[in-house]
Amino acid sequence: MGVKSCLIFCRCGASVIPDETLSQLEKGLKEFDIDVFELRDLCAFSVNEKDVLNAIGKEYQKKIIIGCYSRAIKNMLKQGGIELGDVEVLNFKELSVGQIFSTLGEEFKLSKGEARYQVKVSALDVPAWFPVIDDSLCTYCGKCAQFCLFGVYKFSKKSLKVVNPLACKNNCPACGRTCPTSAIIFPRLPENTALAGAVPTGKKNPAGKENLFVMLNDRNRGRRNIFRQELVQQAEEERRKALEELKSGIAKM
Repeated sequence: MGVKSCLIFCRCGASVIPDETLSQLEKGLKEFDIDVFELRDLCAFSVNEKDVLNAIGKEYQKKIIIGCYSRAIKNMLKQGGIELGDVEVLNFKELSVGQIFSTLGEEFKLSKGEARYQVKVSALDVPAWFPVIDDSLCTYCGKCAQFCLFGVYKFSKKSLKVVNPLACKNNCPACGRTCPTSAIIFPRLPENTALAGAVPTGKKNPAGKENLFVMLNDRNRGRRNIFRQELVQQAEEERRKALEELKSGIAKM
């Protein structure tokens, strides 16, 4: 018996890619001989319909996800306690529709045919906007939790968790901009940056290059400090706007 496989297509509701692209993906995915689950959308399901994802994880040995950054998706699933097992991610923010279909056919050996296509809609009424923690990069400095005013995080010296994701304010990635290691991800952020889930730049220095990198770091330290100050200022402005929207909403109640 072969490996039972399926496609999970995140029909993202955050406008991180054009609706036309999503429609092209839908049309093309229906032409592969495989089970396809169109989720509207994966972020919401990871918070509110975990049982759906866990059921897919149990039924299928191999899952191919059409969504955003692999780092964002895999850490989001881990954060939600979702067991999908063997997962491959094709990033529709970086790959064209044609590249995705070519990869499905040439690399994953999917045959053309008629898909068993299911659409599943989350019952979550509001857009799912929340931070995802990349544990491999987190140093537990607590800056994000201290910066957040909405009780999203629970922090201790050896632990940082997102305990109240839906308390996060939409379009406010402010806490993530304060993270010195790019460990905070906002999958629904319409950027192609580490904050949205791209792999952060700045790997460890190659052996034997210490002196060169020390010189370059000294030369660029001032620029980095200016850049960090600009990020903090941006974060403070985003937090201020989120707080004003919260107060406005309470006043109208």
